[in-house]
Amino acid sequence: MWEAVRVTLALAAVTTPLLLVLATPLAWWLSQGSGPVRDCVGALTALPIVLPPTVLGFYLLIAMGPHSPLMFILRPFGIETLAFSFTGLVIGSLFYSLPFAVQPIRNAFEAMGKQPLEMAKLLGASRLQTFFRVILPQSQRGFITAAILVFAHTIGEFGVVLMIGGSIPGKTEVLSIRIYQAVEQLNWNEAHILSVGLMAFAFLILWSLLIIDRRTRTTES
Repeated sequence: MWEAVRVTLALAAVTTPLLLVLATPLAWWLSQGSGPVRDCVGALTALPIVLPPTVLGFYLLIAMGPHSPLMFILRPFGIETLAFSFTGLVIGSLFYSLPFAVQPIRNAFEAMGKQPLEMAKLLGASRLQTFFRVILPQSQRGFITAAILVFAHTIGEFGVVLMIGGSIPGKTEVLSIRIYQAVEQLNWNEAHILSVGLMAFAFLILWSLLIIDRRTRTTES
């Protein structure tokens, strides 16, 4: 059980910062206008919200399998497959939790408006200075929300991680899969302990989001 806890926390800890870095430029581009291309990319980004996790996991399993074009590229580097590995879980989590990072950051960028950027430009600030001194402070609420949602969403993953990682103890077995196996084995005590723990965790995450939202609104006003 504790190995499943360790793997789950490690997966969330790796996925969250990676996804924040990857989602930021995408969220910025999506927030800077509209059009058919942006709408299409926005729809693709949000697809994991409505797509059954097993569908996404199935195609990721094919993409990371030993006979995929991706593995043909990576084979010279000694990588035969990414399926049923912790790295594969991270890749699957990046895809599955992408909308939970992009949308809050995009909303924060859109709420900021263009006036702060125009002022920074008039003052001669570089793009890097503008990002760290203007954009980041103005949109920190979106980044905090995205980080919490991605971390929590990764903790609760099941379908995608089951498809691409299986349930190798100490390597790819996460809490959601451990609960499923405990029920299959009629190990009700372990299933109850893990389920109650995840329910408490989910409640604390939602409670934290409400507190952050209230305090941010108070600060802004």
